[in-house]
Amino acid sequence: MKKFSVVEMGKQCLREEAEAILAMLDHIDENFEKAVELIFHCKGKCIVTGVGKSGHVGRKIAATLASTGTPAFFLNPLDAYHGDLGMVSSDDIVVAISYSGNTDELLRIIPTLMDRRVPIIGISGDSSSLLSQYSSVHINIHVDKEADPLNLAPTASTTATLVMGDALACALEQKRNFQPEDFARFHPGGVLGKRLLTKVRSMARTRDLPILARLSTIREALPIISKGQLGLAIVLEGKNVVGVVSDGDIRRALQKADNDSLTLSINEIMTVNPKKITQESSLSEAENMFKTTKRNTLVVVNEKDEFVGILNYNDL
Repeated sequence: MKKFSVVEMGKQCLREEAEAILAMLDHIDENFEKAVELIFHCKGKCIVTGVGKSGHVGRKIAATLASTGTPAFFLNPLDAYHGDLGMVSSDDIVVAISYSGNTDELLRIIPTLMDRRVPIIGISGDSSSLLSQYSSVHINIHVDKEADPLNLAPTASTTATLVMGDALACALEQKRNFQPEDFARFHPGGVLGKRLLTKVRSMARTRDLPILARLSTIREALPIISKGQLGLAIVLEGKNVVGVVSDGDIRRALQKADNDSLTLSINEIMTVNPKKITQESSLSEAENMFKTTKRNTLVVVNEKDEFVGILNYNDL
């Protein structure tokens, strides 16, 4: 008898589930397109329902839809049968999940949905099932076998259901032209939300800044740059930024100049038209500017192009 290998069993499970996912490519057809159109044009909410393992997967599908621009929530059919059907209106659409397509607890709510003229998108592994017959649109998620050795536990079939739900969500996301900014609004507590929703003004340094006048000398600039600890100083004329001078600018000037180099005017060595970002820009925009300009510090200005502060890459 061949010795049992835990590693090989794990690999076999992944191979069979991967094959089940690839088989779903053939099920992305006109029915899938009709389902996307139904959900996209729905005036109410997308209600996902299912029992057992299908219910667990349905909760995840509903959560993915909701976070990518499609108002959605999960409804347990058992609760629906005992009053929660009141949550469903004729403007809604129901995505009903049952791999067999004949789950009694799920089918019992179908007549009420049909009576209210609620469109039903059925997702099952049997195109001749009762769920398929009652559905406005049916999406087939049939798999040849489950990944477990007994071919009994929902494994490959639940994976197929999950990826089909992801496919629906992704297609709808694209159809809605859903952008990172939209995603951030639904995920304000995450890192992406912080990057996209937090404004530069909340992170910019606005006090004790290294500031110089245009006619300042190198001798005057050195202690200001050192105190600022950013390796540069902002050159202002009134409230407007006219340039930036870095310790590198000063070092190069000292190497080229004669003994009077310390009296050189900053105006002669500064970098004019430095990279600026408005205080109402997002941290995500600032991050992109840091990458494209390959600079560690950005000048922050207001809507009138007046100097407000400095944003350093390390502040992010």
